[in-house]
Amino acid sequence: MKIFLLIFIVLLNTTATFGGTRDPNTPDSKYLEYGKKHKCVIKITTITKEDKKAYGSAVAIDPYWVLTAAHLVKDSINAKIILDNKEIAIDEIFIPDEYDEKKIGLSDIALCKLNEGLDLNFYPELYEKEDEVGKVCSISGFGVTGTFSSKERIDDGIRRAGSNQIDNIEKHLLICTPGIKNKTELEFSISHGDSGGGLFIDRKLAGINSCVMAADKNPNSSYGDECGHTRVSIHRNWIINIIKK
Repeated sequence: MKIFLLIFIVLLNTTATFGGTRDPNTPDSKYLEYGKKHKCVIKITTITKEDKKAYGSAVAIDPYWVLTAAHLVKDSINAKIILDNKEIAIDEIFIPDEYDEKKIGLSDIALCKLNEGLDLNFYPELYEKEDEVGKVCSISGFGVTGTFSSKERIDDGIRRAGSNQIDNIEKHLLICTPGIKNKTELEFSISHGDSGGGLFIDRKLAGINSCVMAADKNPNSSYGDECGHTRVSIHRNWIINIIKK
């Protein structure tokens, strides 16, 4: 793994200045259409005691439970999800003891309990195997979009989804890169606002969108950058045990 500048994918009271989440040779309409097939990925908003506002993504795994990125909700005093223009408050937030915001992507995952149940047709199972490397996956979130090579950026708050292949695992981060050759059908990477969204293998939730890493110190989700997704399989028992309580 190269030496990287890391940026957590979260938008804090700003207008995003960079993105680059999709293949320039593939119409955005295909990513939007694929996004519609990931309805378990929903938008989340947070406010801290310093009145800093942020938005990101989350994944519903049960009518009352969602997973998101720990860095998005760790300082929140008011967090809620937005589904079909309806706001639902988050009552409780659980973050692994080993989470450390100073360490790249370490246990960057949070389990959130809603105060009102959802009514979705599908909730993904949690991926339980340790065979993620080399698997083709789908990735979804509500982040800023653009292409891997252009400077044009769009922040329209619409869910998109695409695909990639998991290259390797570093410190329990599933790593994907935007490909030029041997790319997947809807080559995709994460950007601002995608934090907390999901990476799926065979319709099971295998990763939580966490960060972008760039050897050129410009983490703009372009060719050469890597996106990191917190590995769900190692947190599976922790998640199940909390929900069962």
